[in-house]
Amino acid sequence: MKNFEEIPAPASARHGNFTLKTVVIIAELLFVFLLLGLWLSIPAIRDSRNLWILFLYSFPSQFLMAVVPHEPVYFYFSKFYSPLTVTFVAVAGTVLTEYINYSVFQYFMDFKVLQKVKDNKYVQKLIRLFKKAPFLALWIAGVTPIPFYPFRFIVVVAEYPLLKYLAAVLFARSVRFYLFALFGRALNIPDNLLILFFAVLILVALLQMLQSARKWKKAEKAKKEATISEPLEAEVMERNIPPTM
Repeated sequence: MKNFEEIPAPASARHGNFTLKTVVIIAELLFVFLLLGLWLSIPAIRDSRNLWILFLYSFPSQFLMAVVPHEPVYFYFSKFYSPLTVTFVAVAGTVLTEYINYSVFQYFMDFKVLQKVKDNKYVQKLIRLFKKAPFLALWIAGVTPIPFYPFRFIVVVAEYPLLKYLAAVLFARSVRFYLFALFGRALNIPDNLLILFFAVLILVALLQMLQSARKWKKAEKAKKEATISEPLEAEVMERNIPPTM
């Protein structure tokens, strides 16, 4: 007799699991984009000193490749709350957001596009390098100005455990956010400068996204040209080879 573990799940059960995952992912995405829309469209929310705003702001500001920065908001709240309070609330929201990031990337890893990206030789080199010291790499990226968003993808393709990833985020972001809150508390930066800082960071992020998109397009164009030219070169070489006697 076969063990129950060896018996595959019925097709209807697999379809049901996939549908449930899809619904959950869509709900998570809608939740994040709703919060982002509310933040950008309602001035009263942006001006609020309520700690729930700080907590909820973590979702759009830490989601995948975020388009809104987190630093100015932490500086702002540190003028009214202790660094420890700001850190605790911000880290709590960030850890939950990183759980969503992990689940979103894990969901889309089943798609062929991301499977091709995972099989890319450069990505495989990154994965091997990351696996040498994954927790340390995440901690350094989480504390320093190193862009953190690539690691949200790497941890999934490298199959790094979720709990270990969230632990690394917790320890790294606690240090980073506490330093921001401490700095904001000490300087008491005027609101006008924070708004300017906020706008500059958004502009820099958009320019980086445009630059990345251009590089990707150039790489895809070069790849297409290479695939077209290789058969032509082979055909020319075949024509130039003299017939053997």
